[in-house]
Amino acid sequence: MTHDRRFRFGVIAKQARPGSGFRDLARRVEDLGFSTFFMPDHFVDHPLAPIPGIMAAAAATTTLRVGTLVLGNDYKHPVVLANEAATIDLLSDGRLELGVGAGWMTEDYERGGFPLDPAGVRIARLDESLTVMKGLMADGPFTFHGDHYRIDALEGEPKPVQRPHPPIVVGGGGPKVLALAAKHAQIVGINANLKSGVGTHPDSIASLTAAATDEKLELLRRAAGDAFADLEIQTLTGIVIVTDDREPIATGIASAFGVPTELALETPAVLVGSTEQIIEELEARRERWQMSYVVVPEEFVDAMAPVVARLTGS
Repeated sequence: MTHDRRFRFGVIAKQARPGSGFRDLARRVEDLGFSTFFMPDHFVDHPLAPIPGIMAAAAATTTLRVGTLVLGNDYKHPVVLANEAATIDLLSDGRLELGVGAGWMTEDYERGGFPLDPAGVRIARLDESLTVMKGLMADGPFTFHGDHYRIDALEGEPKPVQRPHPPIVVGGGGPKVLALAAKHAQIVGINANLKSGVGTHPDSIASLTAAATDEKLELLRRAAGDAFADLEIQTLTGIVIVTDDREPIATGIASAFGVPTELALETPAVLVGSTEQIIEELEARRERWQMSYVVVPEEFVDAMAPVVARLTGS
C-alpha cells in the first residue's frame, strides 16, 4: 500500500538520568504529540542501553511508539534480538519500531574489543540477520543456513503483536546499505555516509548536502523499484535552532558543508529559522525527498513542539 507521507516526529534520547526523570521525559514526549521515542546503541558517549530503555519508556506511556535508532548488528545475535524485539512488541501492545544497522563507529569496536570486519562483510551479515529475525517472528519453525548464521527448525516465541513483524528501520548513506534497506525495511533513514567510521569526518559531513541527499534518494528509488512508494522516509535532524535571524547561522553551516550560503539550509541535518520557516522547510523537504518522518535529539523537544503540533498528521 502506498505510504501516505503524513508527517510524524520522533525523539532520540541518550542522556543518563534516574528512572523518574526518564519516565517523565517519555511522558512529555508523548504529551507533546511526538510519535516515537528512540534510543541509539553505542558504547562511547551513549550511556544507556537501548533495549531496557525503550521498554521503560513503553511502560511509562500508553500511545508513544518506541524504537532503536539503531542497534549495532555485530553486538546482537539475531535469535536473541528477535526474541527481545517480539517481547517488547508484545508487552507494549504493538508499539515497537526495530532499527538495526551494520555497525559503523570505529571507536565502539576498538574500545569494546569487537572485531571490525570490512563494510561489505558487515552489510552481508546484517542482510542475513534481518532475514533470520523476520523468519523467527513469522508463523511456524524457521530454518536458515547462511554464511554467518545457522538456524535449525526454531520456532520464534513470542510472536509480536504487529504482523508479520514490527516495522524495520534501516538507515544509511551508501549504495549497499540503501539497497539492503529497500529489501528489508519499511522505514528508511537517509543518513550520512559513515564509511569513515567517524561521524564528524569531512567525508561524512559532505555527504549531508542537499545534492548528496538527491543522489541517495535516487539510489533508494532504483533499488526499491515499485516498492519505493510503500517506504516511509525518515531523517535524523541533529541540530534545531529557532531564530528570526538565520543568516549568520547559514554562513557557518555553508562553511562547514562547503556549499554556497543560499544552499546551506537545505541539508536535512539541520533546521534553522523561525517556527514558520522550519515548517515551510519541512514541507519543501517532503516534496523534494518524501521525508515525512523527522527525528530530533532530546535537547530539541521544546523547540520542535510547535512544529509537531502544526504538522503531525498533515
